[in-house]
Amino acid sequence: MNSGQRSALFIDGANLYAATKNLGAEIDYRRLLKEFQSRDMLVRAFYYTAVVEDQEYSSIRPLIDWLDYNGFCVVTKPAKEFVDSQGRRKVKGNIDIELAIDALDLAPRIDHMVLFSGDGDFRSLVKAIQRRGVRVTVVSTIQTQPAMIADDLRRQADEFIDLAHLLPRIGRDAGERSPRNHEARGQEARPHGETPTRSRGEGSADRSVRPSPALESRYGIRQNDEVSET
Repeated sequence: MNSGQRSALFIDGANLYAATKNLGAEIDYRRLLKEFQSRDMLVRAFYYTAVVEDQEYSSIRPLIDWLDYNGFCVVTKPAKEFVDSQGRRKVKGNIDIELAIDALDLAPRIDHMVLFSGDGDFRSLVKAIQRRGVRVTVVSTIQTQPAMIADDLRRQADEFIDLAHLLPRIGRDAGERSPRNHEARGQEARPHGETPTRSRGEGSADRSVRPSPALESRYGIRQNDEVSET
């Protein structure tokens, strides 16, 4: 039931993907949005990720487009691809600063911040938000080995929600899961120093690109759920 308190979601896309993948599940972002709309008066739902801009095709672009049309504020940042000393392809980026700025800007207008990340670098941000009188919930998981959330971040949060316990409400049903998760290609699970980021406005720059019917099979988004232009 909606409590009436104003809240905002801040989703570290790569970190959430890594946690969900390690739990053997997939997120249904429509269900996620509805779940938190039912809990609070949801002011904003931010999703942060990196995009390799020099690629002819980015496998995460359909997800970004769908989120942008369906109630999320998508924040992207150019990521840099490189090959490490062992010949492995890496994508480097970091969303910490951008996410922190948005959270601090919005803090005077919300009562509750929900952070989807286990990155311990966010502990200082959580403390700063709490000093402004905002309650902070962190969503990650301790059901993996090792745990996906830094212990310092978990201790700092006003409330910790284990993603494993939330998945029955926001995850995709087993029969709808695709062989490849939404960020499995072009954006691998990265350590905290190589998590994706954003640049303002780029996620919604080209609204002429319509979500593809392939979203139904790849991301669990049904064709009849696609949003028409308003």
